[in-house]
Amino acid sequence: MNLLITGAWANARAHLSELEALGHSVSFLQQEGDPLPCDPASVEAVVCNGLFLYHPLSAFPALRLVQLTSAGFDRVDLPELKRRGIPVFNARGVYSAPMAEFALAGVLALYKQLRFFARNQQARCWEKHRGLLELGDKTVTILGCGSVGTECARRFSAFGCRVLGVDLTPPQDPTFASRYPLEQLNAILPQTDILVLTLPLSPDTRGLIDASRLALLRPGALLVNISRGPVVVEDALIRALESGQLGGAVLDVFETEPLSPDSPLWAMEQVLLSPHNSFVGEGNARRLSRLILNNLRGT
Repeated sequence: MNLLITGAWANARAHLSELEALGHSVSFLQQEGDPLPCDPASVEAVVCNGLFLYHPLSAFPALRLVQLTSAGFDRVDLPELKRRGIPVFNARGVYSAPMAEFALAGVLALYKQLRFFARNQQARCWEKHRGLLELGDKTVTILGCGSVGTECARRFSAFGCRVLGVDLTPPQDPTFASRYPLEQLNAILPQTDILVLTLPLSPDTRGLIDASRLALLRPGALLVNISRGPVVVEDALIRALESGQLGGAVLDVFETEPLSPDSPLWAMEQVLLSPHNSFVGEGNARRLSRLILNNLRGT
């Protein structure tokens, strides 16, 4: 097949001989917003992230397969691809382990007041903190029970947490102590000490965590968002943090990215934030290449 690969697959060139052995003729586009290096009418498969944000899907009449390097599908027109019968593969499982580790690390950092101790280390100040919390016996609700959510469940379970899974359809993985459909979310939130968001962005999930649902959480609960920023109503989140309804938040994604320097989230002691970075891990390149090559072998 005529295959267009973008710089989103960073080490694609290292696999050029394997791709050619599979019968693919490869064109490269480093920056997805740049002019295409080939006639889009001849492209039969693409490996990309946000290619169709810059080049219309209609320009690819021969397209037969789309392989995304992201876990999310929010940068492609899924209904149009489905209408045309074009299969779409995401990077399921590639980033799950580092994202789950990030979620757990963020919660532990807040529970164990690591910012307090780091600040005192810099000041050479010997001061104890008597307000440290334990993860054991806490109820963790994971909203979105795909690969990332399941990896989160395994790690929190290992620390003695009771892990509840909530998804459009109840997850089957026994790692979750209990499993619920999304329509039962409001009944689950009052039991929740830590709410971890790992669900995709869609019209149904945009703004799902609003002021009313934040108010349902146990007082002092933590929110972890490693999914997509618009799943949470950010103004409502800020108000819940300011009022103390939420005890803290671990935030890797935001409604608008980069996060504005004027956002009050930057200065909040009870907030740990990162620049959409939770997916990073040294095993990503190996996992992504293996997944892409396996999917392309099936074409």
